Amino acid sequence: MSTLIICLILLVIIALAVKSIIHRVKHGSACCGERDSAPKKIKINDKNKSHYPYEYIMKIDGMHCSNCVRFVENALNAVEGLWATVNLEKKEARILAKNQMEQKFLEKIVLDAGYTPLSFETVKK
Repeated sequence: MSTLIICLILLVIIALAVKSIIHRVKHGSACCGERDSAPKKIKINDKNKSHYPYEYIMKIDGMHCSNCVRFVENALNAVEGLWATVNLEKKEARILAKNQMEQKFLEKIVLDAGYTPLSFETVKK
């Protein structure tokens, strides 16, 4: 009797695994919709770097694909006076600012986008 119960449990586990694999094949297994079209990029109007006297580098955890990069960039670039570029390989955002920014403010933007700020550095120009 115990052998039958163990066999039934194994069959249920195998069935759930197969169902999960089929779902990943059909819908993708991306962290944030990598197979969906990327969100529209927020464009920066002022791309003159001399207008941005403050520079910060923030290490960010939780980014796994190009859509993650776009989400973080869009969240930061949506703030007036910020120009951010995100590097997925380095898992960091380079943020240029027209005005001095508080670390907590920039970290909150990243947190609200769904990612975790790890470290923050002010770059001396």
